[in-house]
Amino acid sequence: MLKVILQAPRHIPPFNEPARDLRIQNKPLWLNQRDLLAPYIDREKEIQPGERLPISRDAMIVYRDNLWFDEGYITEFMRQALKRNRAVRAAFSIEDGAFREHALPLSVSYTPAGDLHYADLWYYPNGPEADVEPLVVDSQAREIGYYHIPTYMATESGDLLYQVPLRAMMAIDCWTHIFIADSVFGLFARGARFEDRLDKDLLFKLKVLGKSLYEGKQALECSELVIVGKNCVIDPTAIIHGPTTIGDNVTINAGAVIENCIIGSNVNISQDCQLMLSVVGDGTFLPFRASLWLTTIMENGMVAQNTCLQMCVIGRNTFIGAGNTFTDYNLIPAPIRSLNGHDKLAVSNRPVLGGCVGHNCRIGAGMVIFPARTIESDVVLFATPERHVIDRDVKYEDSDHLKLKDASKHPRLYPRRGEQDQTTW
Repeated sequence: MLKVILQAPRHIPPFNEPARDLRIQNKPLWLNQRDLLAPYIDREKEIQPGERLPISRDAMIVYRDNLWFDEGYITEFMRQALKRNRAVRAAFSIEDGAFREHALPLSVSYTPAGDLHYADLWYYPNGPEADVEPLVVDSQAREIGYYHIPTYMATESGDLLYQVPLRAMMAIDCWTHIFIADSVFGLFARGARFEDRLDKDLLFKLKVLGKSLYEGKQALECSELVIVGKNCVIDPTAIIHGPTTIGDNVTINAGAVIENCIIGSNVNISQDCQLMLSVVGDGTFLPFRASLWLTTIMENGMVAQNTCLQMCVIGRNTFIGAGNTFTDYNLIPAPIRSLNGHDKLAVSNRPVLGGCVGHNCRIGAGMVIFPARTIESDVVLFATPERHVIDRDVKYEDSDHLKLKDASKHPRLYPRRGEQDQTTW
């Protein structure tokens, strides 16, 4: 089968990089697509924007390269598509809670048609054709809450809830979609799938209980749920609850607490760090008492001591200094706005949401960042009496290092699309 990749050339702020090159669950998006489609594909072709689909009578999968999907979704999509043996296009019903609440807000990639929204994923059994049917895959979404919201934290009281799908697919149009794909559609969904399997698969339940008894650990700490790579050093006082995956050459020191996380390779987690429902990219260093909650750090990042990141996304090669505070809700209840797929502020549909820092940034100690604010790639921020509260998006032109005599000491690696200067603004 031929795979045809449609380019989505737009760069995602504040990273200044196309979605295909950003990491989701510690894997570049293009690599996730390749790996999950590999069982169906023997050839592939990438086409430029405006280029026509290749003329062929062979079976063909066509998708835009800003789509993220998990194994459960693409397996069911292909099963139904092959069974129908007709040209189909992926679609979502507005009644699907996970799509309506999390994928649709801030997006620009879906084509509305009545109660359906079409995504840029097609299957053609006999080459491209104009007449396609919608194929709606049931996401099997379920409502999952994780704590109670006091009335002063939101316009409505009650549990803070997510619609968590067991089969997930969404377009990555803005940084908040990375947060959703990693935390809600990724780690929350992994936990939900584990609980679902535990309820339905007696042999799996017995396997988990057997391993926990044999290893002398609680069920959530046994090797069936905590997968550890090669050459890792883990202090016996660290608490690690699954489902958690840990890469190779990882060091986890005394007092660390980790719950339902993805930890990449060559990561160093120091004493008393707290990590929950977070993705930690390869080569990351977390000094003592750094805390992550529902947060993504891409590769080679560093979060210094006493900094807590909640519902944030941090780009690669970025340093977050000690004692920074990323706030995540408005003190006076009001809708949180974030950048949408058109780079305009729009309602995020989230009562709580942290901030986003791009690639190759250096953030000094002691900053306070308001909810949903972004800091563009290559920015350096010094904490000064004049500026230690970030209440608006920070662009590269606002970077403090540009005020220095030799700004080239911090080269610009991620210019905006269309800008030619790769070193300094």
